[in-house]
Amino acid sequence: MSRPLGEDGIGKALPVWDPILNRRELLGLVGVGILTGFHSGCMPDSSRENVTLDGPLHFESLTDVARLIESGEISPVELTELMLARIEAIDDRLMSYVTVMADQALEAARSAEEEIRAGRYRGPLHGIPIAVKDLCYTRGVRTMGGSGALSDFIPDYDATVITKLKESGAILLGKLNLTEGAMGGYHPEFELPVNPWDEDLWVGASSSGSGVATAAGLCFAALGTDTGGSIRFPSMANGVVGLKPTYGRVSRYGVLPLAESLDHVGPMARTVNDAATVFQAIAGHDPNDATSLNERVPDVLSEMRRGVSGTRVGYDARYATEGVDPDLVASIEAALGVLEGLGAEVVTVEMPEFPQALVDAWFAMCSYEALRAHATTYPSRASEYGAYFREFLEIGSGVTDEAYADASEARSEFSGRFRALLETVDAVACPSGGAPFAFPAEVQYGDMAGFDPFMQNVLFQFTLPADFAGTPTISLPCGATADGVPQTIQFMGRSLGESMLCRIAYGYEQATEWHTRHPSV
Repeated sequence: MSRPLGEDGIGKALPVWDPILNRRELLGLVGVGILTGFHSGCMPDSSRENVTLDGPLHFESLTDVARLIESGEISPVELTELMLARIEAIDDRLMSYVTVMADQALEAARSAEEEIRAGRYRGPLHGIPIAVKDLCYTRGVRTMGGSGALSDFIPDYDATVITKLKESGAILLGKLNLTEGAMGGYHPEFELPVNPWDEDLWVGASSSGSGVATAAGLCFAALGTDTGGSIRFPSMANGVVGLKPTYGRVSRYGVLPLAESLDHVGPMARTVNDAATVFQAIAGHDPNDATSLNERVPDVLSEMRRGVSGTRVGYDARYATEGVDPDLVASIEAALGVLEGLGAEVVTVEMPEFPQALVDAWFAMCSYEALRAHATTYPSRASEYGAYFREFLEIGSGVTDEAYADASEARSEFSGRFRALLETVDAVACPSGGAPFAFPAEVQYGDMAGFDPFMQNVLFQFTLPADFAGTPTISLPCGATADGVPQTIQFMGRSLGESMLCRIAYGYEQATEWHTRHPSV
């Protein structure tokens, strides 16, 4: 599928080397990795630390780049031009974007630059180029949800999360690739995103474009959604941080649904601090969303710096290791050792059983709700759907009201036991959906039967519990395979416990260097 690009700031050739480089040329060279060491000048505010960038600008944290913007060391326009040029240079191979909003991004960057120069700095997202999964309504920009049946859909209003990002001053680079309808397979008219660590590896289901773009330095953060693991699976597959909030913490208004009782919207970024920054911007009550929680959003960025000493992290060795790659288990247990060294207490817990019957209940509920979400285009336009999602909707048509009620009851019973466990500790540690594995492209374009041999690698017992219960989780890198592919740990927490999860994850991240590794693209 073609991906329209704006013209300004795109496709510029690298400047010829000159011993005297102007500011823009220097930043351009940093952005494409020709210069690997760039040191900023002093901040005007002496109470703030100077920012020293040790690598290409596109791989730097959102937090550090925000400080450069606030101090005037880099302008939003320069940064946006750099990122758009990088997208054009390498995303034809990675296919993380379905729509690049170059002209709109540059216009927003110019406005941000003017505001900041005038002393109206809005905060750490002001002037920062980000991107969003193509489920989020974006006024005047097509929002396709990975579906052929929605390929011409252009909303006339923004999703609440888009409105909040714009209010924070963020620059929207574009819309990111995903599986059809945010389920398992891809529509044959859409390109398949490519894992930047290894092109043969799975990219992690529906928020795949968000994971790829974030890992590959094509945005400084992204939005994903999670119904059965689709923030955590792509975070695992691409080695980034994914924060799945409490259900209702972030508005779903204007976000194409898969299953409304299970859908969560959350940030994906390269560091815990960056994910928390985006979460802080998009969370909060929204009267347009009937499921939105009317709860105060805590100051996560301050609370997570309290350290991990005294926190209690639960670990069920049977649950976390059964059917899991031994190397991943070793990395997760090593991470727990790091936390203990920082003063956390790792305690033994017993996870409630999550049998196949509960996976089946999730499929029944999800397909039942998805069928209703697509009522305007299915079955009337069934031929425009790809094989996988069409079959999934057909399954939903066979789920009776009674079967849905039974599945909901099973969900409720499990969720009660799971929430009770979470109340006994500050977090539970486990894998974030398994280990990276090869997944042929032709299978991901095929029907559901073709998926079966590969689905055994997708460990739903680590993702579905928190979607059933609507409780928050955070996933982040904790190791690497012998081939250098990231490994990931997940922390699951109690309802509204995002601050505690970020506190534990941030403490671990700051004591290790896994978040500093980036793919060679």
